[in-house]
Amino acid sequence: MKILICSDGTPPSDSATRLGGLLAGASRAETTLLGITEKRADERSLRDALEVQAQSLRAAGVVPEIVVRAGEPIRQILKQTSTTTYDLVVIGSRERKATGRYWRSRRTYEVVKSIPPPVLVAIGGGAKLKKFLVCTGGKEFIADAVQLTGKLAAAVDASVTLLHVMAEPPAIYADLVRLEEDVDQLLGSKSELGTNLRRQKGELERLGVSAEVRLRHGIVVDQVFEEAREGNYDLIVTGTSRARGLLRHYIMGDLTRSILNHANCPVLVARAGKPKAARTLWKALKGLFSIGEK
Repeated sequence: MKILICSDGTPPSDSATRLGGLLAGASRAETTLLGITEKRADERSLRDALEVQAQSLRAAGVVPEIVVRAGEPIRQILKQTSTTTYDLVVIGSRERKATGRYWRSRRTYEVVKSIPPPVLVAIGGGAKLKKFLVCTGGKEFIADAVQLTGKLAAAVDASVTLLHVMAEPPAIYADLVRLEEDVDQLLGSKSELGTNLRRQKGELERLGVSAEVRLRHGIVVDQVFEEAREGNYDLIVTGTSRARGLLRHYIMGDLTRSILNHANCPVLVARAGKPKAARTLWKALKGLFSIGEK
């Protein structure tokens, strides 16, 4: 595994170094500490600051390569990730405001949308990583994110909860809701949701990770944070998808943006793989009503 830790040498970036070092030390990852300054005159002082951060990494058993770049930060991170393939990029995040669509530094969102690797945003203390919450969506194209989460969880001996939130249906579908809320029955069904969640849980368990599935009904954002509060998780995993056509960026949906805005713990923004071909209406309906089948 290769991990890139981004730093500007200031104290707020220490959280990214600390979190990246925790994962790198546990996974024995090849690690790069990337320092970026917008002024070439500051390169020497930045390198000195990075050396101090590197000492804390070495104390955790990580021997980082130190790289210093001068220029616009997002462009420099994109350049680094374009020339070297990383499995994970760790960045810090400064909170700017508590209203509107973007609560954190604009660069946090731009990095998430611009670079190819998954991005781990160091929010909060990040002193421990023992409970991961994955917002699955219940779809098969989240498989890559589940695989990465499993590898990280296995390295730090963390447990993983797969959370799927369903819209609150009309009262006439109360029987269907009760079936869906029976996790064991859902996982044993032939429905698309049950099949995908069963596959995701099995993949985590094959990696030696303790995994469970949680189901909730209601507004997705509200239910994610309700689960996060009740479960006291150390890391939340959400996703992005690549824009269609020739565009080279990732689409950060409302859920991911809201999680980044409100989270009090680190957030891993994973990359969703390509979805399979659309199912026919008949297959979709058949899957819906097969939840009760064994």
